[in-house]
Parts: sequence; C-alpha cells; structure tokens
Amino acid sequence: MKILADAHIPYLKGVAEQFGEVEYLPGNQFTREAIKEKDALIVRTVTHFGEEILTGTNVKLICSATIGFDHIDTAWCDAHGVAWRTAPGCNAASVEQYVTASLLYLADKYQLDLTKKTIGIVGVGNVGSKVDAACNKLGMRVLLNDPPREENEGPGLFTDIETIQREADFITFHTPLTKTGKHKTFHLADDRFLSSATKRPFIINAARGGVADNQALKRAIHNGNIAGVVIDCWENEPEIDRELLQLADIATPHIAGYSADGKWTATKMSLENLNKFFNLSAENIHYQEIPSPLNPIINLQGIDSGHQLQHAVWHTYNPMKETTALKSSPEKFYWFRSNYPLRREYRAYTVFHADDKILQILLSLGFNEK
Repeated sequence: MKILADAHIPYLKGVAEQFGEVEYLPGNQFTREAIKEKDALIVRTVTHFGEEILTGTNVKLICSATIGFDHIDTAWCDAHGVAWRTAPGCNAASVEQYVTASLLYLADKYQLDLTKKTIGIVGVGNVGSKVDAACNKLGMRVLLNDPPREENEGPGLFTDIETIQREADFITFHTPLTKTGKHKTFHLADDRFLSSATKRPFIINAARGGVADNQALKRAIHNGNIAGVVIDCWENEPEIDRELLQLADIATPHIAGYSADGKWTATKMSLENLNKFFNLSAENIHYQEIPSPLNPIINLQGIDSGHQLQHAVWHTYNPMKETTALKSSPEKFYWFRSNYPLRREYRAYTVFHADDKILQILLSLGFNEK
C-alpha cells in the first residue's frame, strides 16, 4: 500500500511505515500529481481535498489528524467512493487546558472569584464537555447550550442561548463552523448577540474563527458590551485583525489544541483508522513516545493557597507567553504554529506541597501527586 503523509504531522515518521510504503511532503505540496498513485493520505488542514485534486487518483482513504473536516469536500468524497476519517476529540483535553489557563488569567487580572461566576458553554461535544467538567471543578456555575444535542437528548442538560446571554459572565464557543442549515454557527457571536449580553461577559473563541464576527467583537469592546476577549481562532488567518489583536486580553495563533498529547492522539487515531479501513490487522503497533516536559515537578511550597491553582496550571501552559509574542510579531502567525514548543498536559506533571483543597482540584484536573 502506498501512503502520502503530511511531513509536519508529529509522531508519525517511522511509525506509519508499519502499514506500507510512505512518502512525506509538506501539506502545501499535496497536488493531484503527488497523490495520484497513493492509496491513502494522512493530512492536516493545509490543503482542500475535493474534486479538483482527487479526480483521477487512486486515493481510497483520507485520514485527517484533526477534529474538523472543513478541508474535505465530504459530499464529493461520499459520492465518489473516497472514504474520509478524522480524529474527533483528539485535542479536547488540550483545549480545556487552554480555556482553564485563560479563565485563571482573567480571574487574576480582574480580581474575579470564579466560584461566584457563571460560564456559558456553546457547543458541548468532545471539547465542550471537557471544558464543562473543568469549570465545575473550578467551582463555577455552568450553563450548556447545544441545540443539536438537545434535539436528540431532550432539554434536561441544556439551556437556551438567551439564558446564556442574560446570565453568563464568560461565554466560550466550542462548535464546528457551519454556514448553512438550521443550526448554522457562522458569525454566531455577531453584533446582535454581543449587544444582548447583559452581564458584559468575556468572550472566548477556541473553536473556529468564523464563529465570532471579529468586527463585531471590536465594536462590542469599544461600546462596552463585553468585558474582553480571548481569541485563539481568527477570521482570515494568518492575516488577522491587528486592532482586535491588540484589544484582546489573550491572543494566540490557533494553538489551543496543540499539546503534544493531543497531537500524539491524533496520529494514533489516524493510524488506527488506516488499519481498520484496509483490514490490515496490524497488532502491537509501535508508537513514538511523547517527550517528558523540561520541569515535570511543581513545588507549591511557599505559594499562598489563593495562587497555587493558577501557579500549577500556568506551569503546564501560560497563554500570556504566546500572547506577548503574537502581539509583538503578528506577521509570524504561521511561524508560531509551525514551530510550536513542546507542551504537555496535566498528567505529565506532579505537584508537591499543595494545600488539601487545592490538591483535590489539581488531582481532579489530572495532575499527579507523589
């Protein structure tokens, strides 16, 4: 079997070869000629896969090491016998880590008690569910909005978007980007939505750039309709809005899901999809190990209990480092993504000397105790 893989997918080289003959190319070099004789592709979101590139090729399966599929013309593939698979949930814990670190930063900067605040989560799939669990552990009141799930499961868990607009101090989006249909999400956070947010909430977008109207966000900040924004996903990437960049409390280059753990999981899921689709019956697949973090020990001795939680979380990931870098050099948006440093999730860290109450929160988030 012949496989073409994106050269920038981590933890793949030397592993995919267990399944066949593998060629690696940068994602922007995936052309019809390059994929013509391949049986399977392992891709990211760099290239769009539809009629123009797939017609006349031997491709039978596209494995995307991502949660989304905006870059795949699924209707065309389904109609022409090209199977496609994604890696749903692979980076959910990474995005939760990003949101948790951001909430703790906003609480510290504006002297907010999160246990007395309400967060509205719009989109409660793999990522939104992880964020829900984390916010509950932080002691926040959580409102969930997911119309497709509510239709399937009933209203028990969910609330309407108007309640979130009325009651939430933070609103975070974790939906796919859809431009048509009953539950379209394109520009869900628009002028009307933001002007109707009663409590001047902070808006967090770590979903897709187009879910939040970037021009509307600027107007809402200037008009005082919202307290601030945390933006990881932007419209018109990499040519992001420079004014909004400077206005944002936290501004990052679409890396919320970029933990090494999430990337490793995406690669693993892609290879499992390949194995299953072609009935290869590969057993005992050898995977690369994720490198350990540079400083896996978090000693909280001497840190007052009011700051131990954020100290530990920020030790694993501090969004302000990336915010400072992006605000200083917005033209390096893609460079920051392509040269992202090792980032590990909570489970790679062990905490010492935490107060009992804080320790229980940290352990519930996934940290280890010696």
